[in-house]
Amino acid sequence: MSKRDLYEVLGVERGASERDIKKAYKRLAMKFHPDRNQEADASEKFKEVKEAYEILTDPQKKQAYDQYGHAAFEQGGMGGGGGGFGGGGGGFEDMFGDVFGDIFGGGRRGGGQRAQRGSDLRYNMELSLEEAVRGCEKEIHIPTLAECEVCDGSGAKAGSSSQTCGTCHGHGQVQMRQGFFAVQQACPTCHGKGKIIKDPCNSCHGEGRKQKNKTLNVKIPAGVDTGDRIRLSGEGEAGEQGAPAGDLYVEVHLRRHHIFDRDGNNLHCEVPVSFTLAALGGEVEVPTLNGRFKLKVPAEMQTGRMFRMRGKGVKSVRSGAVGDLICKLVVETPVKLSSRQKELLRELEESFDGETANKHKPKSEGFFNGVKKFFDDLTS
Repeated sequence: MSKRDLYEVLGVERGASERDIKKAYKRLAMKFHPDRNQEADASEKFKEVKEAYEILTDPQKKQAYDQYGHAAFEQGGMGGGGGGFGGGGGGFEDMFGDVFGDIFGGGRRGGGQRAQRGSDLRYNMELSLEEAVRGCEKEIHIPTLAECEVCDGSGAKAGSSSQTCGTCHGHGQVQMRQGFFAVQQACPTCHGKGKIIKDPCNSCHGEGRKQKNKTLNVKIPAGVDTGDRIRLSGEGEAGEQGAPAGDLYVEVHLRRHHIFDRDGNNLHCEVPVSFTLAALGGEVEVPTLNGRFKLKVPAEMQTGRMFRMRGKGVKSVRSGAVGDLICKLVVETPVKLSSRQKELLRELEESFDGETANKHKPKSEGFFNGVKKFFDDLTS
């Protein structure tokens, strides 16, 4: 056994936690392992590191070393007369299982794995805007793995039950040696479950579940939007051999509406108005979720003008706050004009001519003044 200070060997301070000691050991073990390091003294350094680790992670040995130093492990010291490490502590494979258990699937002690929980499922549900806003109830059909009704999900034939696996003795894992390493693997007989079914159910062949089409009624709360998910606990796939079922997630997708566009709790729509109404003002009928509404349009309104109607949007499924309806007025150009109508429009256009013409066309004046300045700047 090396006479160097064990804390120095691992490069940790006295009083270091077990976690820090394991972390230091893992780093040094990887560095000096003979399979990875071909230097002449690598094997001795690896052995030194291993011995330091075994003592400092054993509470009894660590206490003795902190009190008596290396003398605690001389002939007649702790260990019972064998010298070195005597009968105390586990073998190297035990230590490696502790440090690298996260890599190889856990320590070798302990019971088998739990039966596999059923998988979660997702169902995409398409709704109209009206259904999403008001809420509704939908019937859906889902192909899934459901609990076997014959064996009640146990996988065993009636009157029998599962038995402890004889290969792994219920641990669910077996140890496989690969050169210097001892590696944990799932038991090939029970596939990690720790139990086997010798007399399986004839209906599900020992699986405890069968393929089935399930029909469910799903209540859609008012106010849901695209991307919202409704969780139905325990309605996913059944678990293996009686394990808990997974969950079903119903994901909402809204169909495009022919009038409204939805933005969160707000609704947007375009409202066409006639050339005459835009010029003279008046009222226009606007659709809302609760029926028709008369909107007052001011005279000399330009296309693109927005009007916000408070509280005419969607009620939030979370907060209960109600959004707004935002209407964009679009001036329609008259089409399919008669000769007389064309003549009247020409007369109207001619009436705008003269020194006061620009006051009738505020946007045109600003636009053409900007164009003139643009070309003046190019030629200057």
